[in-house]
Amino acid sequence: MLTKTKKQKVIKNAAVKEGDTGSPEVQVSILTKRIEELTDHLKKHSKDKHSRRGLLQMVASRQTHLNYLQKKDTKRYSALVKKLNLKKKS
Repeated sequence: MLTKTKKQKVIKNAAVKEGDTGSPEVQVSILTKRIEELTDHLKKHSKDKHSRRGLLQMVASRQTHLNYLQKKDTKRYSALVKKLNLKKKS
C-alpha cells in the first residue's frame, strides 16, 4: 500500500509546479508506484485474483494517461517515460 509519505515523495518528484497533484505526470507516477508495489505483492501471493484485477485496471489507467500526454505534448511524454524508465509504445 502506498503510504501518505511515499505518495507525497512521488508527487514532489513528478510535480510540474508547486502544489500540482492532477497533472498527467503526477498521475502516471503515482500509478507506476502503486503498480510496482502490487506487482511485488502478487509475486508472493500468486492466487490473489482480486488484486490482479486491480493491477490490470491500474495498468490500463496509466496507459490512458500516457496516451493523453503523448497526444498533447510529446516532449513531456518522452521526458516522463525516460524518468520513470517505462517502455515507449512503438
